[in-house]
Amino acid sequence: MDVFKAINGRRSIRAFTNKPVSDEDVKIILEAARQAPSAGNLQPWEFIVIRNAEIKRRLAQAALDQTSIEEASVVIVVCADKARSSPRYGSRGSNLYCIQDTAAAIQNLHLAAYALGLGTCWVGAFNESEARKLLNTPLNVRPVAIIPVGYSAEKPKPRPRRPLTEIVHHEKFGRK
Repeated sequence: MDVFKAINGRRSIRAFTNKPVSDEDVKIILEAARQAPSAGNLQPWEFIVIRNAEIKRRLAQAALDQTSIEEASVVIVVCADKARSSPRYGSRGSNLYCIQDTAAAIQNLHLAAYALGLGTCWVGAFNESEARKLLNTPLNVRPVAIIPVGYSAEKPKPRPRRPLTEIVHHEKFGRK
């Protein structure tokens, strides 16, 4: 699929069919996420793949009762390993770069899933301490996003975007 078609066509999906996502498709999605750029090529991401119904249910509860998490065939929790970025970049690495790097991996994951005909949603609203406890993440590994993945049971329309004239600045911040 053309990258521009994927960028423009992808939508956040919050309703899924019960059709299972294959292990091969999950592997393709994770491979795409793994190819994201990262500061110093440190690749601070970790991926937790969840198919267990009870874990998905509890993640949905931790995510302010977002039931689409438990409806999805598979859920991928993307985490940032602060310890991979901090030795080289200090606090900026552990507080910013590892999050930026993980966000790049998440975007690749979304686009790859869409190219495979799958729906996803970036869920960032969740109780991090509950998620950490449920997923047994080490102290240096921070859950950044919960990504439900499955076959879409909806076709959301494009959402409005701010025009470039409102968001692009030249040479310095400011209008015109």
